[in-house]
Amino acid sequence: MNISIVIAQEEHFKYAQIICDTIETSALLRGTGIAKRTPEYVQKKMENKDAVIALDKKGNFAGFCYIESWQHGKFVAHSGLIVHPDFRNLGLAKKIKTFVFDYSLKKYPGAKVFGITTGLAVMKINSDLGYKPVPFSELTSDPTFWSGCKTCTNFEILKSKEYKMCLCTGMLYDPAEKPKDPPKHPFNVRIWNRLKKIKQALFLENKDELIKLYKKLNLIS
Repeated sequence: MNISIVIAQEEHFKYAQIICDTIETSALLRGTGIAKRTPEYVQKKMENKDAVIALDKKGNFAGFCYIESWQHGKFVAHSGLIVHPDFRNLGLAKKIKTFVFDYSLKKYPGAKVFGITTGLAVMKINSDLGYKPVPFSELTSDPTFWSGCKTCTNFEILKSKEYKMCLCTGMLYDPAEKPKDPPKHPFNVRIWNRLKKIKQALFLENKDELIKLYKKLNLIS
């Protein structure tokens, strides 16, 4: 796979539109909710060197991901992870995620790294990197982060649950915690599919119920 992953900057502004289009098209095909991005927003991330981009040797866009920081760098999130259809099934998503994960730990030392997603592939990658599933209450409380969900088709669900629960799963990596090697509960697609169905049916209303469910499915100890 002759693809380079680099920190995005001004010279990559020309890819902003195709990045946004690829993210939106992918979400529509999966039938999942996703917060929309604009080319201007993506370019701002590139300007601040808070994004990474994957390109093949001809300069064709292959993949992308960007970094958000919250509460003065206490929390960091990776968003907009996408691989262009022409470059899928090559393991590129995991390479991009690993690159941006390592880069964000250097740029924001000590920050807790978190994400919310409905994508099983992203959940598996996160799990392999040491993330664990957590209730939304353990993620950033910065209202700006949650306001970014307004363009998601599931935003009304999130709002109705007072930002404590949605169809997304929250995952967190805390660098202060000693990672388990190997993970105590390796990622299991069947279990996560079951979890998604339960969440869709019940819309758990509080942290205690969510923790109880995670323990029942052996996702946390």
